[in-house]
Amino acid sequence: MEALIGTIMWVAFAFAPEGTVEANGQCMPINSNPALYSLLGPKYGGDNKTELCVPDLRPMVNGQRDPNWNNGPRAVIVTSGIYPSRP
Repeated sequence: MEALIGTIMWVAFAFAPEGTVEANGQCMPINSNPALYSLLGPKYGGDNKTELCVPDLRPMVNGQRDPNWNNGPRAVIVTSGIYPSRP
């Protein structure tokens, strides 16, 4: 089963599976991810011309992002799959 582009899910391993990226606030080029950009737009950052950013869902520890988040479960966002239909 393919997931819908833009779906956020938790995985129980320390890497992002194929067709996903970690939801860690990273920015990516729009021209490589046009479907994801059409869904997210500049909502989580980016310059709205050449790059978009995904949400940062890393856990918070004492008011800051957890620097030791490398070895546990993580949130990922689907970048390739089924484009969701709109009403």
